[in-house]
Amino acid sequence: VQLQAFGGGLVQAGGSLRLSCAALGRTFRTNAMGWFRQAPGKEREFVAVIDWSGGNTYYADSVKGRFTISRDNAKNTLYLQMNSLKPEDTAVYYCAAAPIYSTYAAAYNYWGQGTLVTVSS
Repeated sequence: VQLQAFGGGLVQAGGSLRLSCAALGRTFRTNAMGWFRQAPGKEREFVAVIDWSGGNTYYADSVKGRFTISRDNAKNTLYLQMNSLKPEDTAVYYCAAAPIYSTYAAAYNYWGQGTLVTVSS
């Protein structure tokens, strides 16, 4: 699976952005998909995961209630709707694919190139 994330940009605190991740490859529809992020000087951290069907999702506590992960298997696309953005959400966001539903980065064997989200105060 080849993944390409896009939709990042500069937004003011309290604003919204929607990230997309386009996937090439038929196995997209059988993979769990996740979003991770890495802020400057920090380790990559889990943000959200969705199972292959879209029926199950899980979020990091830091984004719960503000971010929504979704997928459209007909379009081979993953989304992350981000609302009520905070300066601490500033990071490079990565989409990733895994054969299992997991919050651990080590479970993911395909990664996109990342898209930068900057939230100004």
